Amino acid sequence: CFNGGSNNATVIDAAEGKAVGTVAFSGKPEFAVSDERGRFFVNLEDKSEVNVIDVKTLKVTAKWPIAPGDEPTGLAIDTKNNRLFIASGNKKMIVMDSTNGKVVADLPSGSGTDGAEFDPGTGFAFSPNGEGTLTVIHEDGKDKFSVVENVKTEPRARTMALDTSTHKVYLPTA
Repeated sequence: CFNGGSNNATVIDAAEGKAVGTVAFSGKPEFAVSDERGRFFVNLEDKSEVNVIDVKTLKVTAKWPIAPGDEPTGLAIDTKNNRLFIASGNKKMIVMDSTNGKVVADLPSGSGTDGAEFDPGTGFAFSPNGEGTLTVIHEDGKDKFSVVENVKTEPRARTMALDTSTHKVYLPTA
């Protein structure tokens, strides 16, 4: 559980339902993804960086800047190709190597984003934007990415869910 006010996260053992520790951050945590190999990646919105967490020690092992991105919100991962997709507040989708923190691409997206998803079955990454668009990016190769289109959506539809079995994107809005 992220604790934005105290810049940390409470770690809960899902089997026991008990808190087992706390991870401290140097800024406000916004979103997290796992590489399924013992590391979590957390974007810090106010620091414009991604923190790498070792799940065994519950310690931050690396801090990676997302420049030229700024104020990261959504975060998604391609575990096969070790790529993080970071939706940022300055109308960019940053693609980062999850093994070393190197930014390998920055692509234009819309404004007002708050989410990100990656579909391993299609190779598409998504950035829902509050302005009323969904930026669709395709992973053409390990370090080659292209914006496929900006799909018109309802304004303020800036968070999302992705069903990877049907490849459907869901965008709630008020």
